[in-house]
Amino acid sequence: MHLQSLDYTVVIVYGVLLLILAQWVSREKAGHEKNTQDYFLAGRALPWWAIGASLIAANISAEQIIGMSGSAYLMGFAIASYEWMAALTLIIVAKYLLPVFLKYKIYTMPQFLEQRFDHRVRMVMATFWLGVYVFVNLTSILWLGSLAINSVTGLDQTTGLIILGLFAVSYSLYGGLKAVALTDIIQVVLLVFGGLMIAWIAMNEISGGQGAIAGFMKTIEMVPEKFDMIFTSDLPYYVDLPGISVLIGGMWIMNLSYWGFNQYIIQRALAAKNTREAQKGIVFAAFLKMLVPVLVVLPGIAAAILIPDIENDRAYPELMKLLPVGLKGLVFAALIAAIVSSLASMTNSISTIFTMDMYKHFRPEVTDQRKLVMIGRTVAFSAMVVAMIVARPLLGNFDQAFQYIQEFTGFFTPGIVAIFLLGFFYKRTTANGALAAAIGSAVLSLGFKLIWPALPFIDRVGLVFLLCMLIGVLISRWEHGGEHPKAVNYGEVDISTSASFNLSSLVIILMLAGLYIAWW
Repeated sequence: MHLQSLDYTVVIVYGVLLLILAQWVSREKAGHEKNTQDYFLAGRALPWWAIGASLIAANISAEQIIGMSGSAYLMGFAIASYEWMAALTLIIVAKYLLPVFLKYKIYTMPQFLEQRFDHRVRMVMATFWLGVYVFVNLTSILWLGSLAINSVTGLDQTTGLIILGLFAVSYSLYGGLKAVALTDIIQVVLLVFGGLMIAWIAMNEISGGQGAIAGFMKTIEMVPEKFDMIFTSDLPYYVDLPGISVLIGGMWIMNLSYWGFNQYIIQRALAAKNTREAQKGIVFAAFLKMLVPVLVVLPGIAAAILIPDIENDRAYPELMKLLPVGLKGLVFAALIAAIVSSLASMTNSISTIFTMDMYKHFRPEVTDQRKLVMIGRTVAFSAMVVAMIVARPLLGNFDQAFQYIQEFTGFFTPGIVAIFLLGFFYKRTTANGALAAAIGSAVLSLGFKLIWPALPFIDRVGLVFLLCMLIGVLISRWEHGGEHPKAVNYGEVDISTSASFNLSSLVIILMLAGLYIAWW
């Protein structure tokens, strides 16, 4: 059963309104031309609510909605650890890491690495991030998004992929980060509403019309194994989520890399009016992260009961078919909102890194702001076209999309976290020590994958991180006796936080403790 005329009308109205809103918020005052700060960092004037909403809109995409629902279909609520532990990670990033970046007034993560180490580190990491963003993140979002469109509407996946890509660039290409961030509040409202609706209706279906709460209690009775948050080694998916490691092991490294040192995410906080505004936005995002499992994990578990014989990554799209006409179109629009917001965010980050880290290096004589903005737009469009071309060849044949993406990025995240933490807190760290840690991450991860294949990838991430830290320290001490001349003086960084931030952090910690105690 595909969408009806009313559903298509809802989706089209959403698309038109989004395009109009994006152009409206992107407008400039008479006589003012967009410069690089306007285009890449929204003029460093984003309010907290836009930062928080945009963080979640950028994060929640096909990877979460389709991929994580698919993983929940198989392994249950344990996959929600990625979301709930991320909430705590955001608090740590806001208090201890973000103030350093804002103090340095950077555009990009590679720019900070040059200011702390040297230009080689900047170029190596800029090249790495561009490759991953185009060939892993963009392609996976496009592919899983087209899969959802195919399942719900019957439209050919290639056609759906092209529509998603072109729609994303059409509303974000002119305005840059400002267009993305200021429209994301609408995207998030729609996303939360759509997710709650599908979870509510699925639970009501399980209860036989007795209500969502009754359906949730019945779900716990029918599949109690899917509410185990911490897997033991005898369970089939222990290799994906290895027990206590999700709380004290390698998942911390994955989350710190994603939320703390990832241009695609942190760019919103870099665009804040000030540190306090950025911290308020991040804590707002942390509360939203606590809600995400209700929107994407619970439907996956419901699908395992209601539609037991499907491919796991089709769980969410198939569940949407239970919705009535009109509401189905609204929930589908919410899904599209999540996908195109992430695509727009990703292309903006790609254009920022390429323009500010690479193009300006090779063409330092180019100072015309209008030309730099045009380069950014060209790169954003080009990256989307490349991703659309390679999506099927790269990602057309895999099982659990979400787990696949996590494991691939896990090859590199230990080195990324090691570089930044050494750069922040160990003043003797040299550029060669940082490069050795980065290269060691890929080499060691591949080595452990081949030699010790039974080692769960989250445990591998934690082990490789420790080895990368050791490599960075040893090479730095061997090469350079004293403090690096570009070392960060962390004592001069203001990491104080407001009373409201501290109270919010405490509430999130108590919520996490309660959830894990209840479903241990």
